[in-house]
Amino acid sequence: MTAIGPDAITMPIDCVSPSGDAASLTALLASEGFLSAAEEAQELLVYAAADDALLESAVRRRLTGEPLAWITGRVSFCGIDVRVDPGVYVPRWLSEPLARRAIERLPKDGIAIDLCTGSGAIAKVIASHRPGARVVASEVDARAAACATENGVEVYLGDLFAPLPRELEHRVDVIVAVVPYVPTPALPLLQRDTFTFETPLAYDGGADGTGILRRVLEQSPRFLRNGGALLLELGGEQADLLRDDLVDLGYGEVLTLTDEDGDLRAIEATLLGAAARPTA
Repeated sequence: MTAIGPDAITMPIDCVSPSGDAASLTALLASEGFLSAAEEAQELLVYAAADDALLESAVRRRLTGEPLAWITGRVSFCGIDVRVDPGVYVPRWLSEPLARRAIERLPKDGIAIDLCTGSGAIAKVIASHRPGARVVASEVDARAAACATENGVEVYLGDLFAPLPRELEHRVDVIVAVVPYVPTPALPLLQRDTFTFETPLAYDGGADGTGILRRVLEQSPRFLRNGGALLLELGGEQADLLRDDLVDLGYGEVLTLTDEDGDLRAIEATLLGAAARPTA
């Protein structure tokens, strides 16, 4: 996607009028490099609800590279409508398989934790599929935590596990986390306008991208029950980098989750009972 400044946009309002021509809006977005131009055009038209001035304002914002979800205030995640406030990390479709796998691993009356919940998308999806379970979340950013609360999530403000109720220790069936995991040297390789609106803190995982992932690994056994699952979104060679840590912490049955192109997207690890843990 190519982002351009709002002063450079000289779009006549009738080019995007909701009165009829979705094709023109699609063509405009496509010409600026938006890969899902038709879908975005439809979302913008629905959002504007036949208000020409609102539509023009929304399109101008989108052409600067502002996330569509910040403009419309919503995003569909796993088929569920999720509120996304401006400044809050927008959940990506790449995280949807992680949410679905968390649902599969969570008993109907179980307990799940969603770390770095952001808008609360994953927690909301899990809770919608497991209404009898308890799903809690943590988030270090107050703005995001407020958004997650608006999405009906039981969210605690603070860093990773620190703010969570102690009553959950050794009782949790599933921990799922989409934490920052982009290696610091790779941040400049992200889409060039990413940090025009979003903060590097949502992406920066340290030198090799595993800094926060390792903290999750180290702290998670205090909350998981034996047989509980840890699901972490990651990429590149990070699964191999974390494998020894997983073994040392008593995890087994480590599975890698890949996308349709075969690229690594997440790992799933099960906490073994003390008797089942490998010995030196």
